[in-house]
Amino acid sequence: MSTGYEFSAPTPLGYFAALVGEEDAFPLFEAAASIAQDEYPDLDIQQVLGDVDQMLSRVKRRCNADAGPLQRLRTLNQFFFRDMGFGGNVNNYYDPDNSYINAVLRTRRGIPISLAVLWLELAQGMDLKARGVNFPGHFMVKVNLPNGQVVIDPFTGQSLSREDLSERLEPYKRRNGLV
Repeated sequence: MSTGYEFSAPTPLGYFAALVGEEDAFPLFEAAASIAQDEYPDLDIQQVLGDVDQMLSRVKRRCNADAGPLQRLRTLNQFFFRDMGFGGNVNNYYDPDNSYINAVLRTRRGIPISLAVLWLELAQGMDLKARGVNFPGHFMVKVNLPNGQVVIDPFTGQSLSREDLSERLEPYKRRNGLV
């Protein structure tokens, strides 16, 4: 006897399509994590989200409630890059696992964009005004602070000065005849 109710879980592609179809509140981290279901079909996305929520709780406990944006940024970077050991996979940059959030969480290694997506999720949870920056040849993150902005290389954790950024642009300028 049929009850008339049928439920089937969406395919990984269907789940991803539903996430990215939300124009107003695009869940970047969840969408990025869902991409891994192609390689890891049994991946529990809710577990990945829960793991990141736990990381966020840990880093928030390290900050005073009245900490300003610069202090929250410093605390996040100390936690993410030094204490947790996240960084670029310099030994095996082209390993596909560097692109899967679940693997990046496990190994603490990734490529700039996967590290940035994870870092941005934590930054937004700490009420930092942060966003990704598609820089030529490298993805970065930028944080707007009351007295300016900070650009960070998610591969190394390095804060980049205007001169550093200009230096990184030189090869692209030369190649395109802009120098």
